[in-house]
Amino acid sequence: SNLSANCWSHLHPVNMFNSYNMKFHHSKALTSPYPGSRVERSQVPEDKVGWLTEWKDYNPVEYTAKSVLAGPSWADPQINDEGFSPKFNERDGEVERKSLNGLYVVENGRPRNPAGRTGLTGRGLLGRWGPNHAADPVVTRWKRDRSGNKVVHPVTGKNILQFIAIKRRDCGEWAIPGGMVDPGEKISDTLKREFEEEALNSLQKSPEEKAKLEKQLHRLFSQEHFVVYRGYVDDPRNTDNAWMETEAVNYHDETGETMDNLPLEAGDDAGAVKWVDISEKLELYASHSYFIKLVTQKLGAHWSEDPGSECHE
Repeated sequence: SNLSANCWSHLHPVNMFNSYNMKFHHSKALTSPYPGSRVERSQVPEDKVGWLTEWKDYNPVEYTAKSVLAGPSWADPQINDEGFSPKFNERDGEVERKSLNGLYVVENGRPRNPAGRTGLTGRGLLGRWGPNHAADPVVTRWKRDRSGNKVVHPVTGKNILQFIAIKRRDCGEWAIPGGMVDPGEKISDTLKREFEEEALNSLQKSPEEKAKLEKQLHRLFSQEHFVVYRGYVDDPRNTDNAWMETEAVNYHDETGETMDNLPLEAGDDAGAVKWVDISEKLELYASHSYFIKLVTQKLGAHWSEDPGSECHE
């Protein structure tokens, strides 16, 4: 799942935006040097991030990684390449160029990051001009004891929730097993595919084994689900012209029967995979901790021993 959104994604839920007031907050998207390179972004003071603030001397560095310029299937050509005329803010053939956050500005033929200046133009490590879409499946079940009863947290008296986490090879941190949406793919299919590839190692399975997994997973992925978050992600790979967006969706196995017999096996770019007990002590990427917290709130599960932390945000 080329360059999954997971490893660096970070959200500031409090400063994100609402539909009336498009206010984003950049911190990761100002990371310097740019990931995987020695390229330093030009510095953007906090009060100059927003495009509405006039800044005549703004002089961002132009950078697109060689791996993107090599023209892999997941990447666009350069903007001025002959025969390339992308349809921004709409579905462009198989490629989704609409943003989950509404319309974005296109200036001199290039889309403009809706969250503001990043000190870098071009695409960096991202394949698409404009939004680069990812999907994060949060698969959960209740923690149960040997007799099959739900395990209650001794302090809060709330049931403990577990989710399937993968340990990423590239940065060694635990994460939701997500990845990039393929051209023409429905988000629901991406969520299922990424889960299969990263948590069940489906790419290495025989057709028979794969069919069996499909059957089991169909039950889980076709039931009612909860969209945890949709929109812009503050990510160190973001540039003035390319940025990450994700849709995080919770699939909850209430009885535990669907997921009990699933053979968890790390695949694709995961180093390990396991069921993890959810609490605020979890060390995940900030955005993933936030997604997980929203799921615990929705399901009324245990999150924190400190009663004050339950109601923030």
